[in-house]
Amino acid sequence: MNTAKTNSHDGGCACRSVRYRMTSDPMIVHCCHCRWCQRETGSAFVINAIIEADRVELLTGEVEIIDTPSESGNGQRISRCTQCHVAVWSNYSSDAIHCLRVGTLDEPDRLPPDIHVFTESKQPWVTLPPDAPVYEKYYNMAEVWSADNLARFEKK
Repeated sequence: MNTAKTNSHDGGCACRSVRYRMTSDPMIVHCCHCRWCQRETGSAFVINAIIEADRVELLTGEVEIIDTPSESGNGQRISRCTQCHVAVWSNYSSDAIHCLRVGTLDEPDRLPPDIHVFTESKQPWVTLPPDAPVYEKYYNMAEVWSADNLARFEKK
């Protein structure tokens, strides 16, 4: 059995012009509560599936890349549908790693957050599950990620 196929996830933008496929499960799924993500999404947080760019196939449509500032000062590149302008993924320090917006998946409930980050600025009315890994800022990847997923990340 081809594991990559059974663990694929399809998604796209609101107008359906952009369609993509994740060809494997992500390395980790972040729920980020930082003020920058709140501002960029117009919501209380963003849920990002962290995955290698070469494991995301653009099936239809085109994305435009918008360079935006970030709190780190390094900026981020947001890929948006050229028609409806929905953000489908971002790239921070490397174009080799996508932070794919879980909300654009056809079945976003298949990828709940593995971890909540930057909760120091979490909206006070958001209640996190009691057993969820929670970090006020970021975390040490070596302490959180599985060895397999760390190896995947380090290859990029």
